[in-house]
Amino acid sequence: MLPDGWERKTVSDICILQNGNGFKPHQWDTKGLPIIRIQNLNGSSNFNYFSGKPLEKWLVNPGQILFAWAGSKGVSFGPFIWNGPQGVLNQHIFKVFSKGKVDKNWLYLILRSITDKIEGQAHGFKATLVHVKKQDIDTQVVNLPPLPEQKKIAAILSTWDRAIEGTEKLLANSQQQKKALMQQLLTGKKRLPGFTGEWKKTTIGNIAKEISIRNKNRKNYPVISCTKTKGFVDSLSFFNKKVYSDDLSGYKIISRNQIGFPSNHIEEGSIGLQNIHDDAIVSPIYTVFSMGKNADPLFVFAVLKTDHYRQIFAAATNSSVDRRGSLRWSAFSQIKINLPSPPEQKAIAAVLTTADEEITAIESDLSRLRQEKKALMQQLLTGKRRVTVD
Repeated sequence: MLPDGWERKTVSDICILQNGNGFKPHQWDTKGLPIIRIQNLNGSSNFNYFSGKPLEKWLVNPGQILFAWAGSKGVSFGPFIWNGPQGVLNQHIFKVFSKGKVDKNWLYLILRSITDKIEGQAHGFKATLVHVKKQDIDTQVVNLPPLPEQKKIAAILSTWDRAIEGTEKLLANSQQQKKALMQQLLTGKKRLPGFTGEWKKTTIGNIAKEISIRNKNRKNYPVISCTKTKGFVDSLSFFNKKVYSDDLSGYKIISRNQIGFPSNHIEEGSIGLQNIHDDAIVSPIYTVFSMGKNADPLFVFAVLKTDHYRQIFAAATNSSVDRRGSLRWSAFSQIKINLPSPPEQKAIAAVLTTADEEITAIESDLSRLRQEKKALMQQLLTGKRRVTVD
C-alpha cells in the first residue's frame, strides 16, 4: 500500500536515459576532452582523449548522474555521480536526466536501490559481467514521493554518505601509514628504540621447515583457502559454495602460526599466516611451512607479503623448471631474507599487529555504516518509514 501522496511510477516516467558515443580508436588522442569509460567510473584516471568538436549530448559535467548498463556486478554496473572533469561520454553508459518534479539526488538513490533487481534480469556474457537493454531499466517500477519528501530523504541519506566518505578516507590513510611503516621497519631503514644490532641475510630454508602432514585419518578439520588480500579464509563461508574435494584425506594439515601458499598462485601474492584455527586443512597443491626458534612467524609473514617479495616470487615462478609454473619448496626455500634479532622481530611484529587492529576496527565501522545506510534506504525509499518535511 502506497503512503499518502506517493505515486507508483516507472523509471521512464521519472527520468531520461541518453546513451554515450562509441568512440573509435582512430578518434582517440592525447589531448582534448577525456573520454569517460566504465573504468573511469571506478576512479581510474587513465583516460583516452577526444580532440574533435563534441556534440552537446556527448558532454558530461561534474555532478551528472550516469548509469553504466554494461559492467561487473557490484563494481562497475549501475548509477554513479560523475565527480571528475568535464568530458565526453563513451558507449555502454547512459546520461540520466530527471523529469518534472524529481529531485536529482533522490533519483540517484532510487536508481541505486533498484540496481540489484536490474542486475538480476541482466544478460551475462561472463560470470560477473552483465549488460542490459534500455527497456530493462525504463520498465522498473518505483514509489515516487512528493518533491519536498524526496529532498528530505536525500538530505538524510547524504549525512550517512558523509560519514561513510570520512571513514573511507580514514581507512585509506591508515592503510597508507601501515604500508610506509612496513617499508621502513621490515627493511631496517627505521629501527625501534633499543635495537642496534646488524641484520643477517639467510635463506628461508635456514629458518623454516616444510610441513607436509596429510589428513589420512579424515578428521573433520575446517577447509581453508588463501586469498590475495585477506590471507586465509574459511572456504565455505567465503566462497558461499563448496570449492573443495569430497575426499579430504589427501589434504594437508596446517596449524596455527604456520604459513602456507598455493604453489601455482604465489606470484599473485597469495600467501597466508594461518591464525584462524588451531588446525585446518588446505588443498594438496599448497606448500606449508613453520618457523624455527630464531624466526618470528608474524615478522616473516609480514616480509613475505611485501610487494618486493611478490616480485621475487613471480621471478622465481617464471624461472621454475616446473612446467605448470609452480613454486615448490625446493626453490622457495632458497629465497633470501634479512632478519634482525628475535626480540626485534617480535617488537616489529607487535607494532604492525597494532596497525592491523586499527585498520580492522575502521573496516568494521565502515561495514556497519554501509549496512545501516542500506537498511535506512530500504525503509525511506519505499515509504515504510516516513520523514517529517519542514
